[in-house]
Amino acid sequence: MLKEMVNSQWRQRFVAEVKGLFTPGPRIVDEFECIASVLLAIVFGHLADVQNISWAAFSGYMVMRGHISESLLRGVLRIIGTIAGALLALAVVPLVWTSPAASSAALALIGGATLYGALMSKRSYAWLFVGLTFAMILLDKLEHPDLVVEAFVSTRIGETGAGTLACVLISMVSTFTLRRRWPGPPRPPVPSFGWNPEVARHAGQVAIALAMLPFLRAAFQIPELTQGAVTIMALMLIPLSSIGKSGLVPVSRRIVLRVGGCVCGAALAAAFLFLAHISAQAAAPVLIVGTMLGVMLGRHIENGKSFIAYGGTQFTLAILVTLVPDSYVHAELAPGVARLTGILVGILLLVPVLAGWHLVVEMMGERPSDPSPRG
Repeated sequence: MLKEMVNSQWRQRFVAEVKGLFTPGPRIVDEFECIASVLLAIVFGHLADVQNISWAAFSGYMVMRGHISESLLRGVLRIIGTIAGALLALAVVPLVWTSPAASSAALALIGGATLYGALMSKRSYAWLFVGLTFAMILLDKLEHPDLVVEAFVSTRIGETGAGTLACVLISMVSTFTLRRRWPGPPRPPVPSFGWNPEVARHAGQVAIALAMLPFLRAAFQIPELTQGAVTIMALMLIPLSSIGKSGLVPVSRRIVLRVGGCVCGAALAAAFLFLAHISAQAAAPVLIVGTMLGVMLGRHIENGKSFIAYGGTQFTLAILVTLVPDSYVHAELAPGVARLTGILVGILLLVPVLAGWHLVVEMMGERPSDPSPRG
């Protein structure tokens, strides 16, 4: 009887979600805003001749909010964080990149400190991108030692700028048209906090996981470890109420959703790549249609009220890193697989760190708290 009730509830929820895809309102407007923003970001990325078009597309996706003021603020914070992280990389990377130990120390120090700022500051989005940008430039340099740091700095700023500009333009048009009838839901203000030792320990675990990436690159030449750094920092960016003495349980939930979302997104992307390879002439249209569908489905899941909402973002990430190539003429599965491998590596590095600290807490006689994530 109980099983039948649960199955019935799931069926009702599934039907409601499917109907939501075709019901006019704020939610579907947001999904079409994201589609338009991603497509325009791809165009701007090609016009700017950036290195990683999919990062420009993902920027266009992530910056989008329900009103131009919110999108603009989020975009400005993303650009400020990117520029600050790029300038920091410009100063530090030439000094450390030839030594795995020095690279590891720099990545740990800057990554841990900026994640602490992202968790504790009102301008958390800017703090996050200081660390992410620095990590991406340093790890890119380790993977491509022949290229100059200035080129990485330029392309990272260009990618973020392309995505942010596309998002702001689409958000502005929507704010004065569709959003007049279907306004986005208000978002609560983000408070700032002072010193918190539990958050400092949490950021320290990020530093430990990030510190392993340069050694891993030196030992095994794994490509796209930038996605590993992004994964580590993104997974650990959880509500303060969820951290407690150990972040193992709330972060583990995010890991499951990140893996599940990426796997589902990658499966859909692989199907569209297969269709694209059947006809070279139709490759670009097929990939664009797949991108539009994937963005819509991912945002729809993300905007839902279920516990899998975080998985929608990861679904979209997998779609974009796989279906948005740097050139539609030479679209291949390999770059997407490499980027998804980087995500998996980041998870595999983070889990032992979280589990180890969890065991330390238990051995010290403190039972780790397991509050339900809020916010």
